[in-house]
Amino acid sequence: MPEPSLYLFDGYNLLHAGGHADVRELVDELASFVAMNGAHGIVVFDGVGEEQQLGPLAVRYAPHADTLLERLAADHRHGERVCLVSSDAAVRGTSGQEVRKVSSLTFLRDLVSPKHVEDQASRVRDRIDPETRDRLERLRRGL
Repeated sequence: MPEPSLYLFDGYNLLHAGGHADVRELVDELASFVAMNGAHGIVVFDGVGEEQQLGPLAVRYAPHADTLLERLAADHRHGERVCLVSSDAAVRGTSGQEVRKVSSLTFLRDLVSPKHVEDQASRVRDRIDPETRDRLERLRRGL
């Protein structure tokens, strides 16, 4: 199955499942995730708050997040590959067969924060042999 192009996140469901310190920490992690996957996403929280756009991630608030998530899934499921991340059985059940569903715990378990690892030396001097390095140093010094 192709990777989703749109992720719909049940905000407080993910927040409580993952033990995040606050909403901002979760939102930052989700924004990084969708950006790294070349997708876009919408995280929806119950209640009121500041709606914002963080790169490819929209942060939305609604009186009933479940209702908005169901509507967003219905609006996008025929034109995009949609993945709904929620452990709420009612939301998952009404999102449609075309929508991939992932529980919050499964998503968080598989979520890997990007880490920069260098397998090779990053400086030119570390990539050349000692004899060449010595010759270059002599040239630099005019010897």
